[in-house]
Amino acid sequence: MFGAFPLRFITTALLASAALGLSSPALAQSSTVTPPDGGAAADAAGEFDLSGDSITIGAGIASVPDYEGSDDSRLTPAPGAIGSYKGINFQLAGNRFSADLIPSKSGSIDFQAGPVAVVNFSRSSIKNIDDRRVRALGELGTAIELGGYVGVGKTGIITSPYDRLSVSVSYRHDVNGVHDSGIWQPTINYLTPLSTKAAVGLFASAEHADDGYADTYFSVTPAQTVASGLPTYRARGGWKNYTLGALGTYSLTGNLLHGLKVVGGGTYSRLLNDFGDSPVVSIAGSRGQWLGVLGLAYTF
Repeated sequence: MFGAFPLRFITTALLASAALGLSSPALAQSSTVTPPDGGAAADAAGEFDLSGDSITIGAGIASVPDYEGSDDSRLTPAPGAIGSYKGINFQLAGNRFSADLIPSKSGSIDFQAGPVAVVNFSRSSIKNIDDRRVRALGELGTAIELGGYVGVGKTGIITSPYDRLSVSVSYRHDVNGVHDSGIWQPTINYLTPLSTKAAVGLFASAEHADDGYADTYFSVTPAQTVASGLPTYRARGGWKNYTLGALGTYSLTGNLLHGLKVVGGGTYSRLLNDFGDSPVVSIAGSRGQWLGVLGLAYTF
């Protein structure tokens, strides 16, 4: 049995999460190359080298909202890298880095824990915002959010002995005083191989943000009302949003563990409670947020 899935398989997760900074640290652990239908393709999987260090690098183009809560979108680069070194797994997905410091072991259960770092660029450059009312609110600083996560994954869940379900929860806190608060994020991921060349995945997550985050990004002060025309509003913390997504990857050369592959994905996120009721969202933007990404990756 292959046991834990090799990290380098799910390059798609990097690109899909890069544009929004989605939290999916447990996803970095998942995948296999053995197809569920067996046969000749399964025999070919025996030729794959699943041991040793590896790295996958990728880049794509993503369509993302101008800011969190915007109804305007723009195109932006979506870089990513994912790898394994001496049993330590890591991923860099655009503005997010995470690592699993618990070495993977053979068996169907895999425990994960490690650091998480996010660079939050929301409204840090008003030139990237089309809506003049939101531009008039002023530019915010770039928040550096540091924290960690714990998670667990299990192989052999639904479609075959080699699909994988993972759950995790992360916490990060702004350390440079932009919003000076924390964000909790539970995440669930499901991934399954379709063949030695293709795989798909589904994921869902939610975020709970503290008062500081809500006030910084979603409140409107009296002075900002004068400048923007948006009504004065004071946002409080709570459950901020939920996100649903799908992703896929297909090898163009060789198989999913070697060579060039195409990756793509999309997510839908909906803002909740005070975050969705904020004039920045309800008047100038939209509760619903869409993201799409398409790119290429190469596994060494």
